[in-house]
Amino acid sequence: MDIKLLRAFVILARQEQYRSAAEVLCLTQPALTKQIQTLEHLVGFTLFKRGRQGARLTTAGQLLFSRASELLKQHDDFREFVSRVRKGNTGKLVLGFGVSAFQLAPSKVTTFHKMYADVEVSLNDMPSDVQYRMLLEGQLQAGFVRLPVPEKLKAEPLMEERLVLAVNDSLHVEPINIQDVLDRYQLLQISPLRGQGLSTQVTGFLRENKLSARTLSVADDIQTLLALIAAGSGVALLPAGVSHILPSGVKLVTLEGVYTRWQVGIAWSPEIKDCLRDNFINMVLKPLSL
Repeated sequence: MDIKLLRAFVILARQEQYRSAAEVLCLTQPALTKQIQTLEHLVGFTLFKRGRQGARLTTAGQLLFSRASELLKQHDDFREFVSRVRKGNTGKLVLGFGVSAFQLAPSKVTTFHKMYADVEVSLNDMPSDVQYRMLLEGQLQAGFVRLPVPEKLKAEPLMEERLVLAVNDSLHVEPINIQDVLDRYQLLQISPLRGQGLSTQVTGFLRENKLSARTLSVADDIQTLLALIAAGSGVALLPAGVSHILPSGVKLVTLEGVYTRWQVGIAWSPEIKDCLRDNFINMVLKPLSL
């Protein structure tokens, strides 16, 4: 049943005059009459009695009126909801981030939520290579990742990240000779399956700076790795972003040389249309365009 027929029925029942109802509906009176007749034919009984006092609902029409009004409101609410989704004003936003964006990502989400209070945001900590895959599969709408990204993704840079050496704060040698430290302590690493980008960065840093180390993959997350360093189990090469989650007993040593810097940005799949995601990305990038 065409929703416009129900709308004509409800408006006429409320106005009780064909002329005023037609004006509300932006129709001619003959067009409105035809719609009411069509609806009466579909339901199989008379809905209105016309007389000097206008159009009044029949007993059967009165039974339909409340249900028709409710259905019409649901239809209008649905159309309004669709419009809000289309404009990116409501819905759910699923985002990824890594340790380098530990401070940046939550701050951007907080700002966005103030602008779009009806949007539910899910922020998930995961390695960049996992984010790449989930972005391509449509499981993530956007991610704060290591750059560059795979060819089918689009990204914009947001910040520069640096490689640092995390050591137990009992190490007081200044300035620290990196090779001496690596000779004395095991180099603890995140499992390559959990941090492929970081593993590649560390390997490149050691190779390009002609450093040797006794490496040991001992953890699936950086928090565990930092706890092991605090306990004196070794040292680790990590993103400078770990400074925001640094436990007591661990300090960071700034590194120089090749393979110590990389870009972090926001990435998304341009093949997937998503106004809500685009609103978030535009908000994130806005400071860069000022």
